Amino acid sequence: MSPRSQLEFCQKDTRHDHIQSAAKYEAAGELEHVKGIIKWGTDYLLKTFNSSADTIDSIVAQVGEGDTSKGPDANDHYCWMRPEDIDYTRPVYECHSCSDLASKMAASLAAASIVFKDSKTYSDKLVHGAKTLFQYGRLQRGRYSPGGTDPAIFYNSTGYWDEFLWGGSWLYFATGNSSYLQLATAPALAKHAGAFWGGPDYGVFSWDNKLTGSQVLLSRLRLFLSPGYPYEEILSTFHNQTGNIMCSYLPFFKSFNRTKGGLIQLNHGHVLREEKMASSANSLCRAELESRGLKWRSMRTFVDDMF
Repeated sequence: MSPRSQLEFCQKDTRHDHIQSAAKYEAAGELEHVKGIIKWGTDYLLKTFNSSADTIDSIVAQVGEGDTSKGPDANDHYCWMRPEDIDYTRPVYECHSCSDLASKMAASLAAASIVFKDSKTYSDKLVHGAKTLFQYGRLQRGRYSPGGTDPAIFYNSTGYWDEFLWGGSWLYFATGNSSYLQLATAPALAKHAGAFWGGPDYGVFSWDNKLTGSQVLLSRLRLFLSPGYPYEEILSTFHNQTGNIMCSYLPFFKSFNRTKGGLIQLNHGHVLREEKMASSANSLCRAELESRGLKWRSMRTFVDDMF
């Protein structure tokens, strides 16, 4: 099964790590290897829609299916095998209104365009695809996993406002077009994305929740570029929220349960998929601090300084 949502998330992690740590990868002789991994993913995403067009009306959202409740018919969850050995039918799920998927794909391509900025033709191709996807997602509103569909069973999406925030933020970093920043810093969008209230998934970065990543990314914007008025108020809010989220991961605050070995449990009893994502957000915040010559203080020092 090939849900774009999960592929986009894994690729996003690699892209941001490259942007933050390119010099280290180069020193280790792995820079081209990492860029090759990223390009494999972006080439795949570019094939799921008409990436040369200025406007689109559909995206291939999933190839294959995984629901085994209907019987023993072969599918991607019933039969675990090499793709080369697959001989059963794999249906293609095409989405005509999937704002969430389109916007997170746009974020992926925009981020990758920064990685490949030295390859202007390919970088421009990625930016064009990102713009097309984001426009499509904004115009044709809807979730990629409506009830009753196969994607809803395994990688359900509960909304698309956080993806608008995520896609707009990365497109601003990729293009410098202030219209994307105006969108990403609109208080109404932040409100719809859930930035101003808590809940069990607040601070849990996943394929279904891009709010935390957006908060960290926009905190970076404030730290490095400080665009000032009229963005400062909402960027300052995101910055403060990011600090609170990082603190919520500390054992002292007991915001989340932990295993006997100390592993944070962000999954609320579901399949263990979110812990890597919290680590990603945590590492991202740490990288931002260290890039500014600031120390990542110990948990104990963090807590002592707050009381």
